Amino acid sequence: MKKTVLHQTHQQLGASFTDFGGWEMPVRYGSDLAEHEAVRNSAGLFDISHMGEIVVIGPEAAAFLDSKLINAASKITPGRAKYSMLLNSQGGIIDDLIVYRLADEEFLIVANASNKDAVFADLKDPQFDCSVEDQSDQWSMIALQGPKSLEVLNDFTTEPITIGYYSIGRYAMGSVQVLIARTGYTGEDGFEIYCQNSDAEAVWQSLVDRQEVTPCGLASRDSLRLEAGMPLYGHELNAETQPAEAGLGKVVSNPGSFQGKDSMQEPSKKLIGLAGEGKRAARQGYKVFQNGKEVGEITSGILSPTLGYPIAMAFISNLESKPGEKFSVDIRGTELEFSEVELPFYKRVN
Repeated sequence: MKKTVLHQTHQQLGASFTDFGGWEMPVRYGSDLAEHEAVRNSAGLFDISHMGEIVVIGPEAAAFLDSKLINAASKITPGRAKYSMLLNSQGGIIDDLIVYRLADEEFLIVANASNKDAVFADLKDPQFDCSVEDQSDQWSMIALQGPKSLEVLNDFTTEPITIGYYSIGRYAMGSVQVLIARTGYTGEDGFEIYCQNSDAEAVWQSLVDRQEVTPCGLASRDSLRLEAGMPLYGHELNAETQPAEAGLGKVVSNPGSFQGKDSMQEPSKKLIGLAGEGKRAARQGYKVFQNGKEVGEITSGILSPTLGYPIAMAFISNLESKPGEKFSVDIRGTELEFSEVELPFYKRVN
């Protein structure tokens, strides 16, 4: 398995590791619950250097990405970002992405670790006046997430962070030059810091030494994103699922022709949120029933640390269902009742 440049640092912090997208990544340092609560109440620090960074540069970079993505990269102003997707020829999702416009002719595309090679393979031969370079091996990516993240980060940058949500800027943390984006995957305010591999240790150590900051692994990252109703590739998204089926039809906003557009069809399933009672969680793959009939399958499920009851997302075939409708989930031979609820399950107050 691949390792990030911070792997030895995680070992020294007592991390347990797991295989994620071919990378040996920290799954937890101590308590999943404590790490989850740190992000909700203070600040949590994640090494997410397994993510892929692909740079598109040139006079026709925006036009090229417009021909590929479900929303128009040309509409993104420099310093801003957009959540997007790259579709295959059948209209299924190759990957969901964050697209940053660093300058008029320069874009940074951040892909999921398991899909980075597929994304780069699809983009690498543009028939436009631009170049596409996979720079993933050059970058480390560190996420600081939680209500105290801005306060903490401002103590290390040479000038105050003024960027808004889904924006990116160039900053200095001491002598280290970084890109800081106000984006994240936790449902909290937070930042994702891009730095050269040689600077990752200095950036990580300066932040993790703060009393308000807790190092966090992928287990809490998953529970946080699920409470926030955010999809995870391999669970809610895959090559056979179309954006509208995953509740992301509004993200498709490219008015022109783009890859996979002509193959997009009316949804045959839809993604819903489910909430239960008690303490037993519905896990991925568990069957969902309504009125005694199997209607779907759980994609992600946990006992919510913040809410205190089981929550899950599921694909179901009943396209007309509404919040409040009752379902049951087969949890190891016992059918337990769940109710459809609006997503997200959790939304921060400010």
